[in-house]
Amino acid sequence: MIIFGTKGYLYQLAILTLVCGQCGNPSAHTLRKRVTKFTLFFVPLFPFSTKYATQCTFCGAEQRVTEEQAEQLQAQAAAGQGGPGGQGYGQPQQQPYQS
Repeated sequence: MIIFGTKGYLYQLAILTLVCGQCGNPSAHTLRKRVTKFTLFFVPLFPFSTKYATQCTFCGAEQRVTEEQAEQLQAQAAAGQGGPGGQGYGQPQQQPYQS
C-alpha cells in the first residue's frame, strides 16, 4: 500500500502599509506565500504549487500577486518603504513623522 497526498504551507513574508483596493482604507497588509507540496508516506517531497497574495487586515480582502511583485514588496518592506505605488494590489501609505 502506498500513501500519498498533498500538504499546504503558509508563510508570512512581510507586513506592509497599503491603501486597500477593495475597501479604500490605509491599513496593514500581510504578504503571504502558499506552497503546496507532494507527500509520500506523510513526508513532504517537493513543491508543485507556489502562490503569493496580500491580505488587508481591515476588511480581509485578498489580492493575488505575481512572484516578481511579491519580491518587490518584500524588498521594499525590508527597506522600510511600505510598497510600490501604482499597482493593482494597493497604494503605499505614507506614515506621518512624529518627533
